[in-house]
Amino acid sequence: MIAFVAVRLLGSDDSTGVFVPRVEGTTSDALAYDDPQAEDLERAAALGLSHALYTKSPGGVFATAERTESFRPLVEDAVDDSGFEADLVEAIVFLESGGRPDVIAGDDPEAASGLTQILAETAQNFLGMDVNLGASRRLTTRIARVVARGDVVEAERLRERRRAIDARFDPEQALAGTVRYLTAARERLGRDDLAIVSYHMGIGNLTNVLRLYAPGADLAVPDLVEEEDLSWVRVFFDTAPDRNEEAHALLARLGDDSPTYYWRVLAAQEIMRLYRDDRDRMQELDLLHAAKGSAEEALHPPFQTERFADATDLQQAWDENVLQSLPDDPGRLGFTLDRTMGELAPKLGQPTELYRGLRAEALAALVYIGTRVQALSAATRPLEVTSSVRDDAYQQLLRSGNPEAAQGYSLHTTGFAFDVRRRYESGAQAKAFQFLLDDLTARNLIAWVREPAAIHVTVASEAEVLVPLVLEQS
Repeated sequence: MIAFVAVRLLGSDDSTGVFVPRVEGTTSDALAYDDPQAEDLERAAALGLSHALYTKSPGGVFATAERTESFRPLVEDAVDDSGFEADLVEAIVFLESGGRPDVIAGDDPEAASGLTQILAETAQNFLGMDVNLGASRRLTTRIARVVARGDVVEAERLRERRRAIDARFDPEQALAGTVRYLTAARERLGRDDLAIVSYHMGIGNLTNVLRLYAPGADLAVPDLVEEEDLSWVRVFFDTAPDRNEEAHALLARLGDDSPTYYWRVLAAQEIMRLYRDDRDRMQELDLLHAAKGSAEEALHPPFQTERFADATDLQQAWDENVLQSLPDDPGRLGFTLDRTMGELAPKLGQPTELYRGLRAEALAALVYIGTRVQALSAATRPLEVTSSVRDDAYQQLLRSGNPEAAQGYSLHTTGFAFDVRRRYESGAQAKAFQFLLDDLTARNLIAWVREPAAIHVTVASEAEVLVPLVLEQS
């Protein structure tokens, strides 16, 4: 283990609470999966992947929840005696169509269509649903024309005709088809959660992932799943570029959101729970998610989070070890500090070092990201950290000369945020960084957004779990 010398900035001689990186001389992952974490990781993933559901649900999250709930009686009928929970199938409706029974993924009903977004080929050849694709296409074209001219009555008449010849557009039949799919998938895969994952990924793709994750066993997939206890939370969080590499590579090649589908279903399930039981909290979350391009304000609501107003506040935070120094040891830590960090400090009559720190949780996340990206990519050029903590006065000065600077509440003024320049040594380094961003988001430990010149990362308070893993007190 390599210890680093702590440098106390602007503070007293008391070093209690001063943290420095602990860097292992291996490529081991401090967050490697462990089975006792499973339930916590499922909850975290549902939260970490919920941002898009709040910000991109058609008509808003409340309108989507209202539409989705209107199909609840049909959902309950569809799952009767199936063994699947109505809440999960309802969440699929929320996620797939936003509760819109006539929606098509594009213009051609050959694609995913209807309340539960079933492909025409899947409906016809796997689920035994009545789909006259030619007639459905012609009616879809006519519907688009009459909608364009504002004839609502004729459009609905044509939709009724389409439901009669394409079962995917009939909500009751669509739900029945979805439950048939999930039932067949459960028989082939052995678990409810894997069946739901396959709804987006496909049974064949998921089978390949499972066999790559647990190779060598000459077993039917349900037996393999049972013997190896292959839950999706385990497979998802226990694959990385350097761990179960072949399974990770296949998931990466899919090139879509199917690996995170189950977490987004769980996120939709939680939204529907809030819609029924706690709309005040749902409204609060809706506003927090809408405030920024990431979930950063949901992680640190402005009305609950300490901010630094000026240099006096920052100095006190340094004195009390609320803020920690940013080490500059790129060879070991995989990141370096941009020389311009804190460059506006002299205009405020302050030293640049005042603006070169983070809270311990954010420092731990940065050290974890830097060392893991370095280990995964073998990069020799470090990531470049361009900014860290600021106060409101610094942020206001920055805002006056930079239109891209955050307006209003900036997470930089909390000590939980840092920026990494979008300049990489290689594609391998960029891919490794993206993997870490996605993985930590799924753990609900960070929120991030891609800005023109940098990746803006906000670290959750829950990242305190990383502190003893990657930092130590000096």
